[in-house]
Order: sequence, then C-alpha cells, then structure tokens
Amino acid sequence: MDMNLFGGKKGIAVLAGLLAYLALVAAAQAQRADVRGFTCKEARAMLVEKRAAVLSTGPNTYDRFVIHEHYCPIGLTTKPAWVQTSDKQACKIGYTCVVDTDDDDRWWWLRRR
Repeated sequence: MDMNLFGGKKGIAVLAGLLAYLALVAAAQAQRADVRGFTCKEARAMLVEKRAAVLSTGPNTYDRFVIHEHYCPIGLTTKPAWVQTSDKQACKIGYTCVVDTDDDDRWWWLRRR
C-alpha cells in the first residue's frame, strides 16, 4: 500500500506551487503602504516621489493614486482623492483615475461600443 501523503511527484509539485503563490500574495500585500499610518504631509510626499502608487486605505480596501492625469491610462481622467491619515480625517493626497465622462472626450474612438 502506497502511503505517499501528497500523491507522488505531481502532488508535491502542486503543493509547492500553492505555497509559492501564497508567499507571493503575502509579499504583495506587505509591500502596499497604509496611508492611515502616515501624516498627511508624509503621504503626499511619498506620492510625489513615486508619481503613482497603490495604497491601502483601510483593512480590506486600496486604491491607485496619482499626482497628475499623465499617470492615468488613455481614456481616463483624474478625480481629487481624499484619504484618512493619522493626523487628518480628510487629506487631499492627489488624484484617482476615473472614466472620462466629459462630452468633449478626445479618446472616444478608443472606447468599446
């Protein structure tokens, strides 16, 4: 009777893949800075330095913030972004990228119909 717990070589490979995936997910979450731990001035300075960054805004929430429309994909524009920091309830950190709903949309021809 075969007592191999992981189902042979294939089972070990699947287990190794799963462990590698979980390690990557944990590392990705650890790299995302939480704006609630920064002062308003520190959060803005970090964004100015990086130009665009994905930041945690709560225990299970995050968003991508930019300093200018040039850091948004084509067809998106900016909207002012306010976040809670350690010293302010509402700190204008920069902008988020949103779909441009302006009637003078210069990228209309790139949008799906």
